[in-house]
Amino acid sequence: MKQKSLSKWLKIIIIGVGLAGLAVLFVIIPSLGQGIVGQNPEFDYCYYPWLILFWVCGLPCYAALVLGWKIAVNIGRDRSFSRENTHYMSWISALAAIDAVLFFTMNVVFLLLNMNHPGIFLLSLIVVFIGVAISVAAAALSHLVMKAAELQEQSDLTI
Repeated sequence: MKQKSLSKWLKIIIIGVGLAGLAVLFVIIPSLGQGIVGQNPEFDYCYYPWLILFWVCGLPCYAALVLGWKIAVNIGRDRSFSRENTHYMSWISALAAIDAVLFFTMNVVFLLLNMNHPGIFLLSLIVVFIGVAISVAAAALSHLVMKAAELQEQSDLTI
């Protein structure tokens, strides 16, 4: 696959993920929450704190998508292995870690405030694990891209 073609597909995927995220954050989660509150009015006080938590946790995800877009642009310009992409991947790693820590911390706080169920808390650990896995994968990719950029710089100097 050529660089420009790969870049185009990455951008299409990023747009698709962004649109799907908007649908989840602003349509699916609010309607599920309203359904839960409709069936169980005693949980009405939990609806907005949880909704705000999901929206706040969505912000780092969209920041990571913007950085992913910049990486796709660099790939299209045949700068796949650049220090710039290394920095973008490092930021994506940090954003994923921050998001995972925020989501875990707020789940604990909601559990202590009796706004969370222990079963939901245990299920939310899967989301936290996925965030940590993305953070570790992005950090590893950042390291590998840095090594490749260094090798590319060395080979450019020897030619």
